[in-house]
Amino acid sequence: MGRAPGAAGTARLDLPGSALLVLGAGALLFGIIEGPGLGWSSATVLGAFALALAAGALFVRHGLRAAHPVLDPRLFRLPRLRAGAAGLAVTFFGMFALFYVNAQFLQYVKGYSPLQTGWAIVPLAAGMMAVTRLGMRWAQRIGAARTSGTGLALIAVGLLLLSTADAGTPYLLYLPYLLVMAAGAGLAMPTLSHAVVTSVPPHQAGMGSGLQGAARELGAALGIAVVGTALPVRFASATGHGAATAAAFTDATALGYRIAAGVVLVVGAAVTYGLRTGRRP
Repeated sequence: MGRAPGAAGTARLDLPGSALLVLGAGALLFGIIEGPGLGWSSATVLGAFALALAAGALFVRHGLRAAHPVLDPRLFRLPRLRAGAAGLAVTFFGMFALFYVNAQFLQYVKGYSPLQTGWAIVPLAAGMMAVTRLGMRWAQRIGAARTSGTGLALIAVGLLLLSTADAGTPYLLYLPYLLVMAAGAGLAMPTLSHAVVTSVPPHQAGMGSGLQGAARELGAALGIAVVGTALPVRFASATGHGAATAAAFTDATALGYRIAAGVVLVVGAAVTYGLRTGRRP
């Protein structure tokens, strides 16, 4: 966010840039969500993706010309910033893929009450908080690339492990799967956030902070959209609340987890490479 001339401390709101960013993200999410129902080759879905591309291109053009853009596209010339932002996005992509269906799985498939489900998820949050304290220490010892790469790999492994769970999986086996994901997020998030913040020039620190928030929100939205899109593919024909419905939901959840794990692995490899080759400012 730029500052108004002669008013050091007063930030200008970039309404055109913000509108283009929201329009592009909204069109992308709409296309992903409606793809299975309307057909990936339907005019509506293809139009949504085309609108997302057009809005993105206009956003970049506007950012290059505006005096005070909401996000300066030139920042993405910095390899560590690109890697850090992409890493944050894919971290939240994987975690929110879990958040979207985990509680439903525990209640509809495992038969937990809402209270039991809440207690069952507590170790996930506790594990993330515990490991987050170690994330930066590991980064200082073995480097940001290895630390964040390990974290993203653990998120992918956790998703793949969770995709094997079904109604007969005991909680004592399900819990380690959650803790693997917690450890991955705890390692990746502080390391990637630090990479973004330390990549931007000091006078653009606020923009770097905003980029972190945008990457997290976009990643979370895409994670929910992708897993939510995978559910109808396998779950649309199931009705009622019997064993067949629970099995269909389990199958649909497993598909969503595997898709999310593949995305995290591919993007995670690119993020690791970017942090390894990018120079510190």
